This record gives sequence, structure tokens and C-alpha cells, in this order.
Amino acid sequence: MATTRADGLPFLPGNSFHDPTKTRYHVSNTLKFKNGYAQQHSPVVGLGGDMLTANQLSESDLDELANKMPTLTYGQAKQSPPETFVPAHLAFDKKVLKFYGYFKETVHESPQEFYRVRPVEVFYYLEDDSISVVEPHVENSGMPQGKLIKRQRLPKDDQGNHWHWKDLNVGINAVFYGKSFRITNCDKFTMNFMESEGLVLNEPETAPKDPYTDSRKQPLRSYTTRSDFDKLKKYLELDRKVLRFYCVWDDRDSMFGEMRPYVLHYFLVDDTIEIREVQKPNDGHDPFPVLLRRQRLPKNRSDIHSSFPMIVMELTDHEVKEWFNPQDFAIGKTLFIYGRRVLIYDCDDFTKNYYRQVFGQTSFEPIPVSGLASELPKMKLPPYNGFGSLEDSLQNCLSLVPQPPKKDFIKMLENDHKILRYEAMMESERPDERNRRFIISYRLSDDMVSIFEPPQRNSGIIGGKFLEATRISKPNSSVENPDFYGPSDFAIGATIQVFKHRFTITNCDEYVLKVLEQNSDQYPLSTINSIRAAHQKTQ
Repeated sequence: MATTRADGLPFLPGNSFHDPTKTRYHVSNTLKFKNGYAQQHSPVVGLGGDMLTANQLSESDLDELANKMPTLTYGQAKQSPPETFVPAHLAFDKKVLKFYGYFKETVHESPQEFYRVRPVEVFYYLEDDSISVVEPHVENSGMPQGKLIKRQRLPKDDQGNHWHWKDLNVGINAVFYGKSFRITNCDKFTMNFMESEGLVLNEPETAPKDPYTDSRKQPLRSYTTRSDFDKLKKYLELDRKVLRFYCVWDDRDSMFGEMRPYVLHYFLVDDTIEIREVQKPNDGHDPFPVLLRRQRLPKNRSDIHSSFPMIVMELTDHEVKEWFNPQDFAIGKTLFIYGRRVLIYDCDDFTKNYYRQVFGQTSFEPIPVSGLASELPKMKLPPYNGFGSLEDSLQNCLSLVPQPPKKDFIKMLENDHKILRYEAMMESERPDERNRRFIISYRLSDDMVSIFEPPQRNSGIIGGKFLEATRISKPNSSVENPDFYGPSDFAIGATIQVFKHRFTITNCDEYVLKVLEQNSDQYPLSTINSIRAAHQKTQ
């Protein structure tokens, strides 16, 4: 039903009329101010102050609107489409966290430094949680640099866990494969990412200074060239002027050493030294006239810095601290030239005049030098070390090329194939070894003893050769002069100790008694009687 106005006309198109008497056309305010702040306000009147009836709802209308369900009128609302799935390798592609840090490397070979501080950069790749550690390249550092740990997932502990970006922070020690890296700072992207994930980063730190790098930043050496006496003036004034000293090399402390005469030349033009040998006819020395070629001679060649690579580089003026000069030479003074003890005993007239004019010396009394070779020391044999036989060790001391020890061929020819056999049993605290039986063979040709164990059934011990043929020394005998066992010691009932094994002689064959009776003057009577009594019992 159409709404009617106050004049009774329906409110339809064509029935609205303009009031010619109306003069107010102002717009009502939709905002109001409260405590200085603008607040939204619904107007009550319209243009010109006319009352608005369309927006005034009654209580019944409000209740109807409150109980009205939009879904019954407009239907079920459409659900928004789900968000598109983005994989991690696409979402975090080319997103890398960068941390700055360092690690300390201990130095054992150099006396100048104890450790080095080596800076590193730790990259964390968010797409696959992998980590790489790279050391920035430093020019002329002398150390291999670059990628220390290639990109991979790094294990954190023994339980199979790996390092995650949540475990990284500034001011912590990260241990990768047993090496501790100190993280000091990170870049801006890493800081923003950590803050967006709710992680608070620690305050950045400064890496300690590397003492070796600081030492390399020292200023270079500066040298001042003397201008009052340059090389050209020195060459013009001192060319062909040579100081000549007569000296001897005292080598009497070594074997066949003697006093060998030499001439020492000191060239003033370039401060070089030459030492030449004084040759005599039929002196027995090889013709090597020059002991030291012309060169500058350092006072102590070993007094240089320990880090100087002497194996590949020669000494220069920067390494040698002191060189020999004319002030170091005087009659009666002993010089040590490359380990040789050289005594100056005289000099020529030009050298004497030079020292009078320059140094003011007046005494040039020569020193008499003469002497024979030192007495040859007597050779002392070293103690026996226990390796090999005593005779073989002695031959190594008697000649440079060892010769085999000499044998008694007469004894070998007379006693060839003469072997004395004895039956023995082992003395032992173990019951299973007391029943073991052995055959001891003694060779008269070279006094060597061999032991054989006959196999016994059901004994549990494999028989066979027990001892190779060797000479057996008696216990408590000296190592240098050992006392070996002989036929006189193999009496019936006697105990023989062979390398901590004790054997008791129980019997022997008849050939032993025959040999001992034929040479009764060489063997004790008690041994012969014990063997004779044992054979009489067996008969």
C-alpha cells in the first residue's frame, strides 16, 4: 500500500509537489563532538528541518528484525574458497638467513702467535633447513680459505636432531662437527625474519682482533743511507787493499786432527773474507786450496729468527745481525768460523800499518804455534745389548764391514758328528707338565744344544722341536763374559735352566759314557760316576 502525505495525496510519481513557501534547505549534521572527539550521529530531521519518519522504527519492527534470519530470506551464504597450497621450496625459495661469526684456531708451530681469529659467515637456507659455513677470502693471508662446510643439514646432537633456525641467535656458540663458532651479528633480513617469528635476538657483539693480522699492519722498515761515505768513494779509496792474517785451524780434538795453517784475507772494498790453505809438499792433504770462498762472513749464522725458511732461502743483510769487520781481528784472538776454531797468530806489514793508522794499535807480537796430532783414544767395546749372538755383536765393533766370527775348525773336524744325547724331564708347578719328556742333544763340534720333545699319546701336547741348536749360558753369568753349559754339567740328576725352563737329567745313552771315559782328564769324575751308576741300574 502506498504511503500518503499529510495532504491526503498518495506518495506516487507525479503526486509530489514543491512547497513554494519553504526557505530552509540546510542539511542536518551526521557527526557530533563529545569531549573534543567527533562521533557518528544519526540525524533525526531531514532537509530544512522536516521530520524523518522512514528511519524511525517501532519496538515491534525492531523485534521483528532481531528475530529474522537472513538465511531464510537470502539463502545459505557461499563459503570462501580455500587458500592455495604453497610448498616450502617455493615459499622459502631464495630466502637465506645470514649470520656473522668467528672461530679461534690454535697455532702450535709459530713462536710469534698462539691462536688466530678467523671470521666466518653462516648461511641458513629456509627451504630445506641446510647450513653452509664460508670463510671470506683475505688477500695474501697465506691460509686456505673459502667454504669450510658445504651446504648440508648439520647434526646437533647424538639423538638425531639437526640445527634449526630457532636454535640460532646472536651471542651464542654453535658447534658444527666439533668446531665451535661464535655468532656475533646478522643481516637486516635475518633480524626482520626472527622478529616476525617472535624470536628476540641478543645484542650484537664485536669479534676479537687477530694478533697476527694486527702485527702485519705495522709500518714497513725505514732505512737511512749513509751519505758521507758512499760505495763509489769506498771503491776508489779501498780497492786492492787487503788485510792478510796468518792463522791455524786447531783440529787436535778430533781423530787424526792437527794444527793446519791458513791465510785469511779481508777485502776492505766490500768487507768480504777469504780463507786459503797453506800447501806444503808431501803434507798428506788433498789439494783444496780454498777453505772459504770470498764472501761476507756472519759472526753467528744460527742467530736468526726461528721462522726464517733457511732450507729454501739464503741469508741476507736483513736476517744476519752482525758481520765480521776489521775490529774483530787481532793477533792471539780465536775466531769460530762455521764451527771451526781458528787462531790468528800473525799478519803482514800492510795489515800492521793499517791497524796503526786506523785503530792506533802498536803491539803486533806473533804467537808461536806448533803441535802434533792428539793421541788416538783407545777403542772401548760397548756393552752387549742382547740382540743376536755375542760373537756377531763383537764383529760389528771390530771392523766397518762386519766379518763372520771365526770358528774353531780343528775342533769341528775332530768332533764332527759327535752328539751327546740325554733324557730329561721338565720341572714345573703345573701337574700336566711334569710328565713331559725331552731329548737334549749336545754337539761337541760347536758346543750347541738342541731340545726335542717326543710325542706322547693322549698327552694333549704336540711334540716336536722345543729348542733350536744354540749355546745356552748358565744362570747368573755376566752378559759380556757368559759361562756356557758343557758336558761336565750334564750329570744324572743335575738341573739345567734353559731360558727360564728347568730340566732334570734322568738318563743318557751309552755313547755319552764312552766319550766321557775316553776323555776323563777333561771332565769331572762326579759326572762320569753318575752316568756310570745310572747305566748299571738299568742293566
